[in-house]
Amino acid sequence: MIILTLLLTILIGQRLTELVLAKRNYRWAMRHGGREYGADHYWLFIALHSLWMIAMITEYLFLQPRLVNWWPLFLGLIAAAQILRYWAIGTLGRCWNTRIVIFAEMSRMTSGPYRYFKHPNYLAVALEIFAFPAFLGAWYTALIFSIANAALLLVVRIPEEERALKTHLSQRN
Repeated sequence: MIILTLLLTILIGQRLTELVLAKRNYRWAMRHGGREYGADHYWLFIALHSLWMIAMITEYLFLQPRLVNWWPLFLGLIAAAQILRYWAIGTLGRCWNTRIVIFAEMSRMTSGPYRYFKHPNYLAVALEIFAFPAFLGAWYTALIFSIANAALLLVVRIPEEERALKTHLSQRN
């Protein structure tokens, strides 16, 4: 129970801090001519992440799984996800957001983790959505929410973000 409490405290603290940063970046972008895309599906990600945490807690409390012998692998994935996430956030600076916001000075990022991955923040979140519950032995949560997250990213979010960037970049040239 101590492990769950510690992990959730860290996770919730991260999410709240990131939402504050995203809101600040959103306001800054809008003051600089920003335009939001995909606002109609943003609630799906809020719901997914909220339900993921609730499912992880519920599965852990009701099924009381044990840590698997290879828990260090999942702890390593969690650490890698955090490093990748904050590297992406740091690289994007004021351009980072939990929403799709495009503004005049933006261009496609090619430095930092973007040299290696087209969407490193989404990769970090995917790792996290699987690794946190897997670390706790909450396999149902790990599998169900990994599939749901992948479906939302591949079908909804990434195509919307790519369209927004493509439209913005074509208008600039």
